[in-house]
Amino acid sequence: MFSTVLQDLRFALRQLRKTPGFATTAVLTLALGIGANAAIFTLVNALMMKNLPVVDPQRLVKLGDRNVCCVGFGFHDDGDYALFSTATYEYLKKNAPEFEELAAIQAGYLYRPVVVRRGDSQESARSVMGEFVSGNYFRTFGLQPRAGRLFADADDVQGAPFVAVMSYETWKNNYAGDPSVVGSTFFVNTKPVTIAGIAPEGFYGDRLSSAPPDFYLPIESMPPLANVEYVHDPNGNWLYMIGRLKPGVSQVQLQAKLSGLLRQALATTHTFSAKDRQPALARAHLVLTPGGAGMQQMQEQYASHLKLLMWSSGLVLLIACANIANLLLARGMSRKSEMSVRTALGAMRYRIIRQLLTESLLLAGLGGLAGLAVAYAGTKMLLALAFPEATSLPIHASPSPQVIAFACGLSLLTGILFGVAPAWIAAQAEPVEALRSGTRTTGGATLLQRSLVVLQAALSLVLLVGAGLFSQSLSKLQHTDLKLESTNRYIVHFNPQAAGYSQRQVGDLYRSIEEQFHAIPGVEKVGIGSYTPMEDDNNGWDVHVEGKEYKPGSVSSIRTSAEYFDSVGTRVLMGRGIAVQDTPTSAAVAVVNESFVKKYFAPGETPIGHYFGSGENSPHDYEIVGVVQDTVYTDVRWKDHSMYFLPLLQRPASAKDPIETDEGLYVGAFVLQAAHPINDMEALARRTLSSINPNLAIVKFQTFDQQIADQFTDDRMLARLTMLFGLLALLLATLGLYGVSSYAVARRTSEIGIRMALGAERAKVTAMIMRGAGLQAALGLAIGLPIALLCVRFVETQLYEIKRVDTAVLLASILTLALAASMAAFIPARRAATIDPAKALRTE
Repeated sequence: MFSTVLQDLRFALRQLRKTPGFATTAVLTLALGIGANAAIFTLVNALMMKNLPVVDPQRLVKLGDRNVCCVGFGFHDDGDYALFSTATYEYLKKNAPEFEELAAIQAGYLYRPVVVRRGDSQESARSVMGEFVSGNYFRTFGLQPRAGRLFADADDVQGAPFVAVMSYETWKNNYAGDPSVVGSTFFVNTKPVTIAGIAPEGFYGDRLSSAPPDFYLPIESMPPLANVEYVHDPNGNWLYMIGRLKPGVSQVQLQAKLSGLLRQALATTHTFSAKDRQPALARAHLVLTPGGAGMQQMQEQYASHLKLLMWSSGLVLLIACANIANLLLARGMSRKSEMSVRTALGAMRYRIIRQLLTESLLLAGLGGLAGLAVAYAGTKMLLALAFPEATSLPIHASPSPQVIAFACGLSLLTGILFGVAPAWIAAQAEPVEALRSGTRTTGGATLLQRSLVVLQAALSLVLLVGAGLFSQSLSKLQHTDLKLESTNRYIVHFNPQAAGYSQRQVGDLYRSIEEQFHAIPGVEKVGIGSYTPMEDDNNGWDVHVEGKEYKPGSVSSIRTSAEYFDSVGTRVLMGRGIAVQDTPTSAAVAVVNESFVKKYFAPGETPIGHYFGSGENSPHDYEIVGVVQDTVYTDVRWKDHSMYFLPLLQRPASAKDPIETDEGLYVGAFVLQAAHPINDMEALARRTLSSINPNLAIVKFQTFDQQIADQFTDDRMLARLTMLFGLLALLLATLGLYGVSSYAVARRTSEIGIRMALGAERAKVTAMIMRGAGLQAALGLAIGLPIALLCVRFVETQLYEIKRVDTAVLLASILTLALAASMAAFIPARRAATIDPAKALRTE
C-alpha cells in the first residue's frame, strides 16, 4: 500500500509539472482562500479560544459575568455584580473555603498608568502600565518566578515595604534581562519600590490586552503609591475577583452561597443603609463564569467582528473551492482519452479515482502550505489594522500549532470535497472512447461547471454588498459633524497624581502648565481637562436639578480650564463658559450642554441661574452659568449625551470630605491649539513638562486628528477587510467565469468552425459566447440579491445608522460584478470569433 501511494504521488507530481499553468493557478487560488481563513482563525484562536498561560486553567472561575470598569459607587438596578470593593473581597475570601485561592485584581489599570524610573540610573521617568493585585495573585495562577520571587501575603498588608514584580517582556525589552534588576530600587510614582522578582515568560496578566502590565504591585501599596482613597472605601467597587476551586466543589451551590455572602457584605455599607435600598439589596447577586481565559473585555469587544470576518473569509474559501472544482472538472474532461486507455489496459475505476484524488490532495496540500505564508502576512496586516499603536500585544502573527492544524485540516477537506466529483466523472471513461479517431464535440461546459460559476457570482455579490455597506458606515462615521475643531491641535495626556502631586498642589501645577506652554512660540490656547473629546474615558454621576423631578441616570462630568472650550472648538450658545475668575473661593458654577438642557428643562425654559448637584440629596451644588453645543465625546454612536463642565479646582458647597480625598481635582490631559503646525511639538511638550517636574511623564501624545481617527479603528478595519474579501471574491469569480468560458470555447471549436464556415458573422459568435456567460452572471445576481438583502439584518448592529441596503451600494455592486463578468467573457468570446474555420474543422 505504501509503495502504491508513493507511486501515485510521484505520478501526480509529474502530471502537475507537465501543466505548470494549471498547477500555479490552482495553488494560488487555494492559497488565497485558505490563507484568508487561517489569518482570521489566528485571531480567533488567540482572542477567543486560548486560556491564560497558567497552571490548570479549567479550575479557575471568575466572580461575575460582566466586564464593567473601573471604579463604581452606588448600586446596580439588576443586582448583577462583577465589580467589588476591597472589604467585599476580604469578606468573601474569609468565608468561602471552597476556594484554594481567591485573588483580587484592579479592574481599570489601563486607565491609571504609573510613572517609573530606575533608581540607580539616569533614565527619564516613563509612564507604564502598573496593575495592583492581591498578595496571592500569582499563587492563584500557580506561577513560578523567572527570577527572584513573586508576591507573598506579607507583601499585601498595610505598612509593608513597597515591592513590585516586573513582567518578563519589560525585563527583556527594557533592561536586556539584567539580573541586577531583581533587588534593585525603582521609583514608582516617586516612591522607592524594590523589585522582588520577574514574572514567568509568556505570562501577560489576567486579561488579554494591547497594553499588558509592566509592573505588578500589591493592593495595599496603592493608597500611598497612587494617592487614592477608594481602596478602603466599602462603598467603592474597583476590583475583579478570580479564584481556583478545590476539587469536587459544586459551582451551582457555591454561586448561591457567594450571592448570600455578597448581600451580607453590602448590607453593612452606607449605600444600602437606607430602608428604600432594601429591595435593591435583595436583588444583589453574582454569577460564576469560567475564569481560565481571565477577564475578557477584549474578547467581548471583538467577538462580533471576528464572527463577521470568519463568515466573509469562509465565503471567499467557498468561491476558491468552486474555482478549484471547475479547474479539476475541466482537467478531468481533457484527460478522458487517457483514462479510457488506462481502463482498456485493465486499470480499475477505484484505482483511477484514487490517482486523481491523490492529485487533488497534493494540490490542496501545496495550497495549504502557500496559505500559511498568506496567513502570516494576513495576520500581520490584521494586527496592524486592529491594534495600530500596540507595542506589547501578546498575539503573534507566526502560525501556532492550532493554526497549522486548522490550515492542514482545511486543505485536506478541500482536496477531498472538491476532488471526488471530478475524479468520479473522469473515471467513467469507457475503453471504446480510446478507439475513436476524433474528439470533435459540440458540447460546452457541463451543468455542474456552470452551476459553480453561478454560485461564485452569487457569493461575490453578497460580499460586494457587505463591503459597500461597511464602507458606507465608515464614511458616515468619519463625516459626522463632531462640533469640534481639530486643526493644529495637540493632545497631551499626563498624570499629576502619579507624579506625586497632592490635591492642594495641583492648582500651582495647572498654572505652571498654562504659563510654560503659552511661552512656546505658536501656541495660542492651553485647555486643561479631566479628559478630552473622542477618547475612551468618561466620568459619570447622577444629577438632581433643584426644583425638578429627580431623574436617575449617569451624566458625564469634566473639569476644565478657562481656555478649554476654545482649544477643542466647542461653542458657547448661552451665558458664558468657564472663566478665570471661577476660583476655589468663588461661587461654584457649571456649564451644561444642549442634551443636559433637553433632559432636565422644558422647551423654551432658560437653564441659566438654576442649580443642580451630584446625587439626589444635594441639588444646590452648582449654578448653571452657560450652555455649550453638543460636542461628541467617547463615541459618535453615543447619542443624547448629557454633560456638565466644572472649573478645575472648585468643589461644591455640600462637599464634606477633606480636599485630600477628592480625586476629581486631578485631570488627565490638556489641549494645545497652535497657530500653525509644529513638527516637534511632542519633544517640546516632553521638555516643558520635565522642566516643571522631572516626574511629569507624558502618558500619551497625539494630534487631535489622530485621537479622533483612533475611535474609528474597528470600523476602519471592518471596512477594509470586507472590501478586501469582496474584491478577492470578485477576482476569483471573474477567473472562474473566464475559465469556464474559455473551456466552453475550446470544447466547441469544431462547432464554431462549422457555424463560421456556413456564414456566421464574427459579431454573432462573440454575442453567443457573451450571452452564455451573461446568463450565468445574471443567475448569480438573481440568487445573490435576496441573500444580500437578508444578510444586512445580521450585521446592522455593526453598522452606523444603516438599517437596509442602500440603492447606490446595491447598484454599484451589481454593476461591478456585471463589468467583471463582461470582461471575463469578452476575451474567450473574442478568441472564438477569430477561429479559422478550416483549422477548426481539422480539430481532433
